[in-house]
Amino acid sequence: MAASFLKKARKPLITIITIMIVGMPLWMWLAWRFTQNKQLIVAIVDKTVLNTQDQEHISLNWVLTHERFTKNKAELYDRKHDYFGFFPAPNEKFSIKGLERFNDKQLQQLSTAADAVYFTDAYGIYRNEWYARGNIAERSGIIYGGMSDEDLYFLTQMKAQHKLIITEFNCLGSPTRESARDEFARQFGIHWTGWIGRYFGSLDTNVNHELPPWLIHNYKNQHNGRWPFTKAGIAFVHNDDRVVILEDQTQLIDPLPHIIAIQEGKQHYGLPGSIKYSFWFDVIQADTSFTHSLASFAIDANETGKKELAAAGIPTGFPAITTHINNDYRFFYFSADFCDNPIGMGTSYFKGIQYLQFLLYNSRDPEERVSFFWKVYRPLVTRILYDYRNQQ
Repeated sequence: MAASFLKKARKPLITIITIMIVGMPLWMWLAWRFTQNKQLIVAIVDKTVLNTQDQEHISLNWVLTHERFTKNKAELYDRKHDYFGFFPAPNEKFSIKGLERFNDKQLQQLSTAADAVYFTDAYGIYRNEWYARGNIAERSGIIYGGMSDEDLYFLTQMKAQHKLIITEFNCLGSPTRESARDEFARQFGIHWTGWIGRYFGSLDTNVNHELPPWLIHNYKNQHNGRWPFTKAGIAFVHNDDRVVILEDQTQLIDPLPHIIAIQEGKQHYGLPGSIKYSFWFDVIQADTSFTHSLASFAIDANETGKKELAAAGIPTGFPAITTHINNDYRFFYFSADFCDNPIGMGTSYFKGIQYLQFLLYNSRDPEERVSFFWKVYRPLVTRILYDYRNQQ
């Protein structure tokens, strides 16, 4: 009799489950749509917008949209328009609307109006990239980029007014002037060592055609024309063009850099204990007298690799997420391209989508970067924004 009852009940149960699954996206969208707006005025600075689809600040806009942080009482942020920096247009035209167009008084007014500032990328736009002539991977003259005096003045004004400041790679590296780096270090305790690095799934020039030609050229110039690499590895590049290559099994035990979080990073910011990072990063030193690190990069080098790094002055561990949180101001520096992730805005309109994140990436691919967005960037930046808003 029990079996007969279960048989009769099974069909409507399956129907209910099917309706729930099919209707889930609608319910998730409705839940997002009727979430209350939260006004938070964020000055977004992005100088590296090569086109309207591939913007360096898309990850930030995803978080702002998903959490319904708005630029006024009603309007969500528009990732194509609501930022300061380089604005692409058709037919190789562009406009520049950076902080450089404001005088000191106007920057003071902006710092009073804004709740937060986020420098997502100051690397800029170069002629080969923009005008599509020659090899875009080669270095060429700059059109616009680097942290300017106006940028720094605005940051100091935001600091003086106890606002939230978020910065990340590449704000300190080339083409930012050394004097600007020195002032940034004086204000925020972040010192760039001159080194940047990146993981490459293959260092074989016959296989990986995304290896920058300038990287190969500089290494060969410094090593009698040799480029002996065929496996995965990490390339370190100094501002003076020095190159250090560590290859899997030769100098590296694990070719992927990892970001290792401390307890505070895991408990308060939702960071994983360890996660791979396969894109550009910079090697910094943080002044521990007024900053501390929530997470650090770890390079898993063998003894040979450690000796090569030591000879170049590169540590095997260095800050990845550095912060200063006090009553005076809130500051974060991310030592990598945290905001540059290959995601789309579509998923930002569904409340609770993070619980389905495992469907959105293949964690077995060493070079995929989508998992970094879901496991690190989304929880980290969401918590930072809510912490700041709640303490106002």
